[in-house]
Amino acid sequence: MKRTYQPNKRRRAKKHGFFARKVSAGKILNSRRKKGRKELVK
Repeated sequence: MKRTYQPNKRRRAKKHGFFARKVSAGKILNSRRKKGRKELVK
């Protein structure tokens, strides 16, 4: 029997990764980048 959670790095990154955040919150990221933040996304 297969377990319910089959981790997949690519799918996870597509849903929750940096670029997924960039699409939804581009303006916020850009402003944080301008400020010179060390960490852009939490």
